Amino acid sequence: MTLALSPADLAFRDEVRRFLDAELSDDLREAGRRSAGVFSDYEPAMRWFRILGARGWNVPHWPPAWGGTGWSPVQHHLFAAELAAADAPSFAPQGPRMVAPVVLAFGTPEQQAHVLPRIRSGEDYWAQGYSEPGAGSDLAALQCRARRDGDHYVINGTKIWTTHAQYANRIFCLVRTDPQAKAQSGISFLLFDLKLPGITVRPIISISGDHELNQVFFDDVRVPASALLGEENRGWTVAKYLLQHERGGAWSPMLRARLRRLHRARDIAFGGRPADDPERRDLGSRLAEAECRIDAIEAMELRTLAAAARGEDPDPIQPSIAKLLGTETKQRLTELDIEIAGLSAAARVPLAEAGEGALPLPEAPVFGMTAYLNDRAASIYAGTNEIQRNLIAARLLGLRG
Repeated sequence: MTLALSPADLAFRDEVRRFLDAELSDDLREAGRRSAGVFSDYEPAMRWFRILGARGWNVPHWPPAWGGTGWSPVQHHLFAAELAAADAPSFAPQGPRMVAPVVLAFGTPEQQAHVLPRIRSGEDYWAQGYSEPGAGSDLAALQCRARRDGDHYVINGTKIWTTHAQYANRIFCLVRTDPQAKAQSGISFLLFDLKLPGITVRPIISISGDHELNQVFFDDVRVPASALLGEENRGWTVAKYLLQHERGGAWSPMLRARLRRLHRARDIAFGGRPADDPERRDLGSRLAEAECRIDAIEAMELRTLAAAARGEDPDPIQPSIAKLLGTETKQRLTELDIEIAGLSAAARVPLAEAGEGALPLPEAPVFGMTAYLNDRAASIYAGTNEIQRNLIAARLLGLRG
C-alpha cells in the first residue's frame, strides 16, 4: 500500500523540507542522530521543541483553538516522516502527547487554561508517575496513596522508571485514594509540582550507561486538591485514555530512518568486499526482511490514516498492534546493527566521545551498542508486549468490546 499524495500534500511536504533545511542546525541533527534512548537529551530536544513552536508546529495534534495545526492525517504522517529522515531530535511526549490529551478530555476550563499553554511554551516539563515496584504491567496493583486532608491530598509512596524526572518540574500521577477498593477502583489522577517538599528523585542508570530513568519518593507530600483531574476514585478511566496516546503514533518513520542507518553502516563495514561475498549477501537478505516488516507496519498505519480521513472511528486495538510490531522490529534492527559493527560494538564510550581522543571510534558501532542496550526495554515500557498480545487476542476472540 502506498500513500497517494495530492498536489496540496506535495506542497506541504516541500514546505516542511524547506523549514528543516533552514532551521534544523547541524548540532541539532547530530543530537537527533545520536539519540539512542527513548527520546533525545533534554537540552537539544527542548531547543528544537521551541523552534517548532515558533513556527506553530510543536503541538500539531492539539485542537487548533489550543495551538494545533488542523492538519489532515496524511500531513501528520508526512511531518513525522520528514522529521525522522532529517535526524531531528525527538522530544519527550509526556507533556504534549500524554498529559495534554487527558487535560483536554477530562480537565476543567481552569486546568486547561493553566496546563496547556505552559506545555506549548516549554515552561512546564512533565514526568509520568505510573509504574511502581510491584506494579508495572499490573498497574492496577499500585500502592502509592493519597489521603484527603482538607484542601490537600497527602501523598506517600514511590514511582519508578520515571523518565526525565531529573529535568521535570511537573508530574501526572496515579495514586490510590480509596485503599479499601479493589483493583482499578479507588485510583485517582493528580497533576502537581515535582518540586514540592517531601519529593526525592533518585537516578537509575541503565545498562547502556544513560541516565534517563529515576525513582521518585513521596513522603507526606501535600498537594492541593485542585490537582485532581476528573473524579476522585475514577482515575483509571483517565489512565486508560492516556495509555491509548502513549502506545499510539506512527512507528514506520522512525524505523525507516533506523534502517537507512543500517544500510550506510553495512556499506562502510563491507565496502571492500565483493557484492557476492557470502556474509555481505546474507546480511543484505536480513536487511531486506527488516524492510518488509517496516513496509507492513507502514501499510497498517496508512490504512489507519485512510480510515481517519474518511471520518471513521479508530480501531481501539490498533495502538496495541502497532506497539507490539513497532518495538519488536526496533529491537531486531538494533540486533542487526550489532552484527554489522562486529568487534567495534564492544567498545563502551559515551556517544559524545565517539571520534574524539587518541583512539577515535566511529560513531555507528558506538550508537549501535547503546541503542541495542536501551531498546531491550522497548518491549516492556508502555505495557509489555505480552500484555499487548492478551489485549489483541481478547479483542479478536470477542472477549472484550
